[in-house]
Amino acid sequence: MSVIKMADLDLTDKKVLIRQDLNVPLKSGVVADGTRILASLPTIKLALEKGAKVMVMSHLGRPTEGEYEHKYSLAPVANYLSALLEQPVRLEQNWLEPDFIPVERGEVVICENVRFNVGEKANDDALARRMAQMCDVYVMDAFGTAHRAQASTHGIAKYAPIACAGPLLAAELEALSKALDKPARPMVAIVGGSKVSTKLTVLESLSEKVDQLIVGGGIANTFIAAAGFNVGKSLYEEDLLDTCRRLTEDAKRRGADIPVPIDVVCGKHFAENAEAELKSVDKVADDDMIFDIGPKSAAQLAEILKNAGTIVWNGPLGVFEFSQFSEGTKEIAMAIAESNAFSIAGGGDTLAAVSKFKVCDDVSYISTGGGAFLEFLEGKKLPAVEILEQRAAQQS
Repeated sequence: MSVIKMADLDLTDKKVLIRQDLNVPLKSGVVADGTRILASLPTIKLALEKGAKVMVMSHLGRPTEGEYEHKYSLAPVANYLSALLEQPVRLEQNWLEPDFIPVERGEVVICENVRFNVGEKANDDALARRMAQMCDVYVMDAFGTAHRAQASTHGIAKYAPIACAGPLLAAELEALSKALDKPARPMVAIVGGSKVSTKLTVLESLSEKVDQLIVGGGIANTFIAAAGFNVGKSLYEEDLLDTCRRLTEDAKRRGADIPVPIDVVCGKHFAENAEAELKSVDKVADDDMIFDIGPKSAAQLAEILKNAGTIVWNGPLGVFEFSQFSEGTKEIAMAIAESNAFSIAGGGDTLAAVSKFKVCDDVSYISTGGGAFLEFLEGKKLPAVEILEQRAAQQS
């Protein structure tokens, strides 16, 4: 993907407006988890090192456009960032006023929540032009919002004097392109989740690219039922059984495979204290609920992952939050960690599993974007990336 990179630009005395993803959880007016702020820090520091006048913008929560709401203010983020940078970080509430905000070289200013502005979500052209007039260089560095065409992620990039990708976004695109465009073979994708319907386009897109497609969670239950096995009271989608059969047949026709679990871990009800029972997949009772894959299935899948060249992981293999139903996801996480493959993991539940089983350092790349990661896997063009590519073509 050809985009201009912030790292390659001369930013001396330039007004640089960076779109970050600082949508962090707050508790009692204080940042509860600063992971996203920490991830944005290298970009801000690089801009400062390059002599820029730094302005940062982000959304936080879902306020009503046009209305200031204190609970959605970026003030706690400004305080948190100030402590990390060991310098004052000023929060500007009325940053789109006619005279614009003053900012000096070496200074960092945070623009109040972009979603307080009417027209942000609708990608309003006038708002985008106004944002673009504020800066010499616009930096898109929020991959997690790259699938949204909004004023601060897309519209502004049309009109800013220079529009480029920040280090976070550039690294994300590089890793995803490496995994999907020219993958080392065999390529294995793991897609977990509760419903086939929510990830159908991902399954269809990946099934055409991969050598093995591993399915987990409620998605696996639908494939199990499609293969003719009883799934009892398990979560599955009866109306998509034919779709699962078609995907399996199409994969086999290409010499690929979508393996169905050979053993499963069941419970009688969904609860943390539910008793776990290991069963062969053909022995599931009418009152059983499948919550995990069994050890034979996990070993089979681990062998596939051990020999992979590229692994893309989105979604757990079972109800990993409950310890008695977590072994399947744990075995997969460990197999990925031990594999020599280039591995990329993304999605909220996946990242929670990666953290729980302490394999963060052993996954080649951890994607920061949930929806954007999924849409990239689906083969969709991300609006914020597409406009950067167009601008790069114009500016070259």
